[in-house]
Amino acid sequence: MADTPTASASGPIRPQPGPGRILNITPETAGWDNVAFSVVELTPSEPWSGVEPDRETAIVPLSGAGRVLAGEIDTPISRTSVFEELGRIVYLPPSTPYEISTDGSLTAAVGSAPAEGRYPARVFEPSEMKVEIRGGGQAYRQVVHSLAHPLPAEKLILYEVFVPRGTWSGWPPHCHDGRDGSPYLEEVYYFRLDRPEGYCMHRNWRTEEGFDEAVVARDGDAVLVPKGYHTSVACPSSNMYFLNYLAGELIGEERRTPPCFDAEHTWIEADWGAGAWTLPVAGAVPSS
Repeated sequence: MADTPTASASGPIRPQPGPGRILNITPETAGWDNVAFSVVELTPSEPWSGVEPDRETAIVPLSGAGRVLAGEIDTPISRTSVFEELGRIVYLPPSTPYEISTDGSLTAAVGSAPAEGRYPARVFEPSEMKVEIRGGGQAYRQVVHSLAHPLPAEKLILYEVFVPRGTWSGWPPHCHDGRDGSPYLEEVYYFRLDRPEGYCMHRNWRTEEGFDEAVVARDGDAVLVPKGYHTSVACPSSNMYFLNYLAGELIGEERRTPPCFDAEHTWIEADWGAGAWTLPVAGAVPSS
């Protein structure tokens, strides 16, 4: 059984040995209403199955190869690793029994959110997912809209983000907690590092409430965003990948609504190199 957070603990939520469910975040353990998130490790003798009567589900392969059988869907899923290729995503409406199996090994993310069943089961191919490069300077990253508008779902929103080592993501910082004109969305970050001895840092804060937390995450850890502005950074020796599952008040086409960005930091978007130092500074002369 994976570590589970309390309502005031955003992480790190660390994986437990497999096979089986190695990470498990539920609305009850997270202290919110919408997002559930698990990571499962499968072997030929340890498949994974489930059904969510009142929730939509999205299955994302992380490494290995296997198969998803759910209603009329019978599809292979595979991925050499999150750092090397994108994978197809299986979307299931409520009350759809599913089984994930493998002839070798497979690690997959399985997440869900409340839903009524407005959209049918389907498979999303990587070619359908919008890919963009965001930011600049030390906040340069690749964002994949893995299950985001215009790809259809009720509440679920998924992103996969690729961040070069020593680089920030989510800059300028943003929020989506229903404050400052933002929509209300709960969010899970699932981190992977291409050098597992490295680490990353994630910060959540809302200054006017005295809320400020910094979480140090390792390869395979998850972190919650309970409220406030947030951002993440990779250490200088590890490239960083993270998978986001979000859900909240936005439904269907409303999922296109952007977050709110911290006005104190948006100035940098006009020129990502403005004010950057070239060393040495302050009249210092390096020693020979």
